[in-house]
Amino acid sequence: MILVTGATGTIGRHLVRALDDAGASFRALVRDEAKGRKLGCDFVVGDLDEPASVSAALKGVDRLLLNSGGALPVPGPQPMVRQQIAAIDAARTAEVAQLVKVSAWQPGPEAKLSVRAHWEIEQHLHGSGLTWSTLQPTGYMQNFFTGEGGFAGDNTVAGPYGEGRVAYIDAYDIAACAAVLLTSDPEDAGTVHPLTGPEALTHREIAAKLGAPFRDLPPAEAAEDLRARGLPDWFVTDLLWLYADMASGGMSEVIPTVRELTGRAPRTFDEFLAANRSSTTFRVE
Repeated sequence: MILVTGATGTIGRHLVRALDDAGASFRALVRDEAKGRKLGCDFVVGDLDEPASVSAALKGVDRLLLNSGGALPVPGPQPMVRQQIAAIDAARTAEVAQLVKVSAWQPGPEAKLSVRAHWEIEQHLHGSGLTWSTLQPTGYMQNFFTGEGGFAGDNTVAGPYGEGRVAYIDAYDIAACAAVLLTSDPEDAGTVHPLTGPEALTHREIAAKLGAPFRDLPPAEAAEDLRARGLPDWFVTDLLWLYADMASGGMSEVIPTVRELTGRAPRTFDEFLAANRSSTTFRVE
């Protein structure tokens, strides 16, 4: 039995369908019962902020997909660190045979926000005694529909991107890789899977594909825009660090992991748009 956390999220919705198509035995952990019903699969209501509910959901489970929300502009440690560490501990107590964690591209102690938080979680996972694998994707193509990937309005791609290239990946492909790991024989403990799309594009090129204007903002102007949204200075500073890494080509490498795991190429940005244009409208908030 597989337990999928984050089942109603960007990756989880695709993963639930992939596991169902594979005929796998699984249940989804959801916070909202109504959203759980819409998934059309076995589900249990729980919350990573409530460790007892996670422990209850893990009864009879031998494999866990660990995923949760990203960084929040709150003081102190990121909530995702506390949430996922508690889930790892619950999985160890439940004697889960395989844990697959959705992480981030090149997590490390010098990184910022969710990238740093994923590194902290991974350190705990490494010492947990569990058999684990991590998926370390670059930015999601979906960010251009949700607004999580830019600072702009009026359907404009705008930010301090420069001409840096990013090998964005479709969450559909992340889910496909997770499904393979969760339905295969457990790997040796400590397997890391960096995930990228099949091409590295500039944000100017992405804007052209979206049919949207592009504005390359100076970092100072981007910072003003972010502060105007009410984000605290420290969060703005950390965001700019992430975008500077992107602009310098820190996410430009293309790696064939998706094909190696799934046997097929990951979706290009054009293929992603073709699959999603009819169901959603481009907007960057």
